[in-house]
Amino acid sequence: MQLNTKRMWLSTCFITFTVTSALAEEAPKSVNEQLVDTLTSLSGGPHAGFRSNHAKGIVTTGLFTPAASAASVSKAAHLQTATTPVIVRFSNATGVPNIPDANGNAFPKGIAIRFQLPDSEITDMVCISVNGFPAATPEDFLGLLNAVAASGPEAAKPTPVEQFLGSHPAALAFVKTPKLPPVSFATQPFFGVNAFKFINAKGETHYGRYRIEPVSGAQFLSQKAAENAAPNYLMDELPARLSKSEVKYRISVQLAEPADVVNDPTVVWADTRQVVELGVLTLNAMHANGDAFAKGTMFNPLALVEGIDVSDDPILLARPGAYAVSFGRRLQSK
Repeated sequence: MQLNTKRMWLSTCFITFTVTSALAEEAPKSVNEQLVDTLTSLSGGPHAGFRSNHAKGIVTTGLFTPAASAASVSKAAHLQTATTPVIVRFSNATGVPNIPDANGNAFPKGIAIRFQLPDSEITDMVCISVNGFPAATPEDFLGLLNAVAASGPEAAKPTPVEQFLGSHPAALAFVKTPKLPPVSFATQPFFGVNAFKFINAKGETHYGRYRIEPVSGAQFLSQKAAENAAPNYLMDELPARLSKSEVKYRISVQLAEPADVVNDPTVVWADTRQVVELGVLTLNAMHANGDAFAKGTMFNPLALVEGIDVSDDPILLARPGAYAVSFGRRLQSK
């Protein structure tokens, strides 16, 4: 199946705009560039060859097997009868390449899944370990990051970040989300930040957000165990686990009801919304050249196939552009 030309055009436009802005020294920086600049500064970077966010990670390989129920939601090629090879990267938040895995700043964890379709085509899924997001627009997200950057030990009270959180309840709720680290990446659930439009073979449409649940169940470290965890315990545990057995996740989509907000990632839908299973993700090995793959790959949530389309969520539409800025700098630093 061919990648949808309109969707790829949208993605290319964002990337082209970002690269063009970066080359025009006299032009003011785009919000995407400013996001990457602030993330880089907060991490003490730049760190050559690493992402500006979710820098520390590990790469695995496996297969995706769709469920029979997936066809009721979407006609996307990888959601039908064939088994699709996948490459999956797990990561910690921040641009710090050696951040301890149990550190609270390493939250939220990330998962990026590349579905390898026939004829060398791909589609990507990028999710995080919390249901929700702290900002509804790229500008608000930049405002939060800048407030954090301006709130050092010498900042007057209330600090800029305290002021920001006081006027942005969604960001405050996100910051207050419990941050206990998982026992393993194999026991960590993940959630889609943004809604997508799903179209089935009958032309029926639904908006939905991804959910990824470990088949073995969610398990987290106690506070004491987290304090005593080795700095690289997650990065060391998963290869050891995969050397003995497969790791499985159930991928589903939570469907919005007509009155639900679909273009604001700070709005979390009620758990009573219908959830449809899309299939099972099975990881069976570490990637043979994971570090090189990670440094040379940009996961793109707008690399979509027929049967899945974008929503008008400003955060979703901005993500590829910000990723492209980080990716370009990563390649230049090699």
